[in-house]
Amino acid sequence: MSQISLPNLPDPVIPPPSAPATPATARVYRPVRNQQEWVAQDLDSLLPQDHQARAVWAVLEGMDLGAFYANIKAVLDRPGHPASDPQVLLALWVYATVEGVGSARQLDRLCHEHAAYRWLRGGVPVNYHMLSDFRVARRASLDDLLTQIVGCLLAGDVVSLNQVAQDGMRVRASAGAASFRRKETLERCLEEAKEQVQMLAQEREHPEPGVTKRQEAARERAAREREQRVAEALAYLPQAKERQQRTRATDEREKVTAPRVSTTDPEARVMKMPDGGFRPAYNVELATVKAAGKAHGVIVGVAVTPEGTDAAQAVPMEEQVQERTGMHPQDYLVDGGFASREAITTLAQRGITVYAPVRLPRNKPEEERYLPREGDSPEVVAWRERMATTEAKAVYKTRGALAEWANAQVRHLGVSQFTVRGVAKVTTVMLLIAVTHNLLRWLAWTT
Repeated sequence: MSQISLPNLPDPVIPPPSAPATPATARVYRPVRNQQEWVAQDLDSLLPQDHQARAVWAVLEGMDLGAFYANIKAVLDRPGHPASDPQVLLALWVYATVEGVGSARQLDRLCHEHAAYRWLRGGVPVNYHMLSDFRVARRASLDDLLTQIVGCLLAGDVVSLNQVAQDGMRVRASAGAASFRRKETLERCLEEAKEQVQMLAQEREHPEPGVTKRQEAARERAAREREQRVAEALAYLPQAKERQQRTRATDEREKVTAPRVSTTDPEARVMKMPDGGFRPAYNVELATVKAAGKAHGVIVGVAVTPEGTDAAQAVPMEEQVQERTGMHPQDYLVDGGFASREAITTLAQRGITVYAPVRLPRNKPEEERYLPREGDSPEVVAWRERMATTEAKAVYKTRGALAEWANAQVRHLGVSQFTVRGVAKVTTVMLLIAVTHNLLRWLAWTT
C-alpha cells in the first residue's frame, strides 16, 4: 500500500498570557432585574408542613372566635363591603408576638415580605392602622379567648388549681420622665393646646403654600390629641394626690411634693424599677399554675395597675382566677409584698391555703418572726404557724419555678416597654401576650 503524505501543518499559536481579569473584562453572568418572569407558586407551598405558623393557625381554628366577629356589620344577604377576617388579624398578632414583633408598622411590612406572615394573611387586605386598632380594641374578646384556652387545658387535665403563684413585674410605660407636670403647668399647657387647635382651624381656610391637605389634617389631629391628653392629665390629678397621701401615710419618710401627672400617658406612674432607677411604668400582675409535661407555667390571670405596690393585688387576682376557671385555688403562693393581713384573712376564709414569707418585725430577734402579733386574725395566726414549718417553706420554694419563670417568658415575648398608653390598652396587650404564651404551652403539650 502506498503511504499518504500529510502536509506540513504550522505549529499552533499559543496566545501570550493576558493580564488578570477585572470587573470590566471578566466574562460572568450579570443580573438582569428588568426581565419579566412568571413564577407559578401558591402560598401554601411557601411553608413546610411543620412550620409554627401552621400550628398557630390550627389551634385558633379550634377556638370559638365568635366574639371577634360580633361588631362586623357586613353580613350575608345584605349590602356592605367585606371586612378583613378577625381570625387572620389575630393569627398575625399571635405569631408576631411569638417572634417578638410589637410594632403594627413592622407587622404590616412583614405581611408583604415574609413567607410565614404572607401565608397567614392569605391575601386578606391589611394595613398598619387596621392591625394597630385590632390589637387595642379587643380586650373583652381576648379575655374570653384566654378563658377558653385555660378551660380546655383544665378539661384535658393538663393544668390544675392545686397551686397558683402570683407575681408582679414593673414594665416601662410609653412616657418620658420629663412629661410629668404639676397642676399649674398643666393648666397653662391646656390653654396653649386650645389656642393651637383654634389657630390651625383658622388656617384651614388660608393654607400655607406647599402644605398639602393631608399635612394639614395631620397637624390638626396632633393638636387635638395633645389637647385631649393634657385634659386627661388634669382629670387624673386628684387620683395622683390621693395616691400620694396614701403613700405618705404608710411611709413618713416620703417627700411631700405637689402631685404630677404625665401629659403623654396620664395613667402611668413613676416607679422604682429592678435596676434601682425611677421611671414611668405599669405594674403587671400574672397568676400562673403548674401544668403537665412541657406545658409548664400556664397563665390563668392577668391584671395591670398603675399602683407601684403589690399589697392589694392578691384578692382581686384570685377573684379573677375563680371567675375564669369556676373554682378557687387550693394553695396560693405569693411573695412578701402581697402578704397583708387583710389579704391573708380574706383568702383563708375562702378555703385557700396561703404560702408567703413572714417578715421579721423591725428590731426584733429572729425567734419572734412567727409569733402572733396584736391585731392578727385567726387566719393570720394560722398562716404564721404554718410558715414556721419545714413543709410550708418547701412548698413556697416552688413559687419561683412558676411565677418567675412565667415573668421571664413574658419578657422574652417582647414585654420590656409598652408602646400603647393607658391601663385599658396596656391590659389588652398583656391579654394578647398571655394568649400567645398559653398557646405555646398548648403546642408544647401536644407535640
